[in-house]
Amino acid sequence: MGARQVILEIPEKVLLAEKTDEVSFARELRILAAVKLYELGRLSSGRAAELAGMPRVEFLLSLGRYMVFPLQSELIELESQHA
Repeated sequence: MGARQVILEIPEKVLLAEKTDEVSFARELRILAAVKLYELGRLSSGRAAELAGMPRVEFLLSLGRYMVFPLQSELIELESQHA
């Protein structure tokens, strides 16, 4: 399956405040979106890793940096099955 491109307008002041360029900021936004969608249970870890542009294991290992528990959605699913 292919990919789609989403274009966001980022105010220059945001890039200046973050002390970054648009390429680095776009990469970080992809990762942050992937982490949040995973945390909310809207994406599996595999799909979130794909969105973040990294292997699944690397994505799961990076979750601690964002204070997100790896495999949280899997844990919730297991708990609901045994309730």
